[in-house]
Amino acid sequence: MIKKKLKTPFKTNYNTAPFRIIQTEDYLPTFKEAILMAKAEIDSIVNNPDKPSFENTIEALDFSGEQLDRISSIFFNLNSAETNEEIQKIAQEVSPLLSEFSNDITLNEDLFKRVKTVYDSKNKLNLTTEQSTLLDKKYKSFSRNGANLPEEKKIKLREIDKKLSQLKLKFGENVLAETNKFEMLITNEDDLSGLPDGAIEAAKQVAESKEKEGWLFTLDYPSYIPFVTYADNRALRKKMTLAAGSKAFNNNDLDNQANVLEITKLRHYRAKLLGYKTHAHFVLEERMAETPEKVLKFSNELLEKAKPAAKREFKNLEKFAKELDGIDQLQKWDGSYYSEKLKQKLFSLDDEQLKPYFKLENVINGAFAIANKLFDLNFEEINTIDKYHEDVLTYKVTDSKGEFISVFYADFFPRAGKRNGAWMTSYKPQYIKNGENSRPHISIVCNFTKPTKTKPSLLTFNEVTTLFHEFGHALHGMLANTTYPSLSGTSVYWDFVELPSQIMENWCYEKEALELFATHYETGNVIPMDLVNKIKESATFHEGMQTLRQLSFGLLDMSWHGQDPTNIKDVKAFETEVFKNTSLYPETKETCMSTSFSHIFQGGYASGYYSYKWAEVLDADAFEYFKEEGIFNKTVASKFKDHVLSQGGTDNPMTLYKLFRGQEPKPEALLKRAGLI
Repeated sequence: MIKKKLKTPFKTNYNTAPFRIIQTEDYLPTFKEAILMAKAEIDSIVNNPDKPSFENTIEALDFSGEQLDRISSIFFNLNSAETNEEIQKIAQEVSPLLSEFSNDITLNEDLFKRVKTVYDSKNKLNLTTEQSTLLDKKYKSFSRNGANLPEEKKIKLREIDKKLSQLKLKFGENVLAETNKFEMLITNEDDLSGLPDGAIEAAKQVAESKEKEGWLFTLDYPSYIPFVTYADNRALRKKMTLAAGSKAFNNNDLDNQANVLEITKLRHYRAKLLGYKTHAHFVLEERMAETPEKVLKFSNELLEKAKPAAKREFKNLEKFAKELDGIDQLQKWDGSYYSEKLKQKLFSLDDEQLKPYFKLENVINGAFAIANKLFDLNFEEINTIDKYHEDVLTYKVTDSKGEFISVFYADFFPRAGKRNGAWMTSYKPQYIKNGENSRPHISIVCNFTKPTKTKPSLLTFNEVTTLFHEFGHALHGMLANTTYPSLSGTSVYWDFVELPSQIMENWCYEKEALELFATHYETGNVIPMDLVNKIKESATFHEGMQTLRQLSFGLLDMSWHGQDPTNIKDVKAFETEVFKNTSLYPETKETCMSTSFSHIFQGGYASGYYSYKWAEVLDADAFEYFKEEGIFNKTVASKFKDHVLSQGGTDNPMTLYKLFRGQEPKPEALLKRAGLI
């Protein structure tokens, strides 16, 4: 039987994960037992002698496997945020089991018959909007995943899914290993020229932690970004840039080229098996964008607007670098460095000026204060629940009446067992069962600059917007108020999920909001108005180049997944061809983005990377509404909470958006904000 300590509900405060007592060796037997329990629940639905109904089939199916879901959440979240070789080994063993179990459900003919019976009689059932959405989603989870296939094709589908689950894990493991492997030790102090004191001190600390003399720089973002942005030594910037750009592209045992080709081919073959033209056609059927053709039209229209601006900006940057340092050919390792210098010249603004006003603790409290003003949420740090690492902060979230809303975990600093980047995740979804509203456990994970011996963690402005972005996702999870777990929180169309996150970034540019938290860590003085104005003025700096870059990633994703990849033999050559229309810098033979493009080859963004830009149209239009009425206007905030944040995936996203906004989004708001019109 499942070890008592891993059996839910956990005997912990708020039924939180008992990290302290979980042993790594507990996972595998627990997974196996939880799969058996979930199978038994499915069997009881299939063998129910009563006529199939919404309650005994669709609803029962959505609430089944709770034990397995909780264990999976804990395990795979740790595999991203606090992994080790043992956990990775278990992941390789467990993923095929979970894939097999998932196929056992979707390819179960008797279960599908019951689901189809309910689906075929849906017009007579008098269902709520949420129930109709759930029924539709459940039916499609079968029909879109092989329930109608003949037996030999079902067997093939199982093989593909098993293989894909292992390949995606291997892809991520290779990227993490390559990130951790690279170290650049500097022993000559002259090579630190241009770097901020904080970056130098942090590098010294990293070197000391590894018992080395000098300053150690790594590919972790808080180490990498300051180096390529500020280091005067061009040769060392090049070394860092090429190391970051060549992750898992080094023809060694951590190389991902074969994995990329295999993943894309299997995805394509799977889509064809299910009757779709490509993987993108399969995915986009369940997105706001609907088809690859619409995504390409949307992307290319934006590209048309952004490209002239990007070319102008790049030309100006080239001219500036030439005048300043006699650089004849601007390279990838020069971009951040000269952009920062030009920004300083144009706006008399740089991150080092801003960082003292963005002490991490103050920024966190600022996000909380804004959530309180908008949505009446209160955050209280508590130490009565388990953490999976000492760096993690834990909070109890309540509403204005003191009612419990959510548990919130925040994990901010890089470490060896944690993948790069920033993300929001959940340890437990929200749902309503037997009259009880079971509240969610939400987490955000980032990789910010750590405190040093002399300074607290001071964030760059980009890190500030990243924190607000992930916090927006977290609010979407925390404020969930739906009946069914599979429709709760961020369980929405992928090109809608970025709206709550991206809209929150807007408050970082507003004086009224900044005054709540942007205070100097030493003097306590509020950020001066001239700096606030400079932040706003510089918000569209190089927006053309940024838009071009983001679109290029989305177009690369669509190129891998929106056509037959069978004949692609050379990952780098294919990628270079795709980037031809969007690249500004000279090509570097040593680098390849696809081999470390974790969003699409490990995460869930395959055929969905365009959604960042898609959601920017939504967020710009939505924030325009806030600005019209006041950025802390309670009426607008309540509409956003009631129609977007709390509704999860209970209705069509455009329907929800129009209930909030009163109209469909207009792209003009984005183009205006980006300075492209």
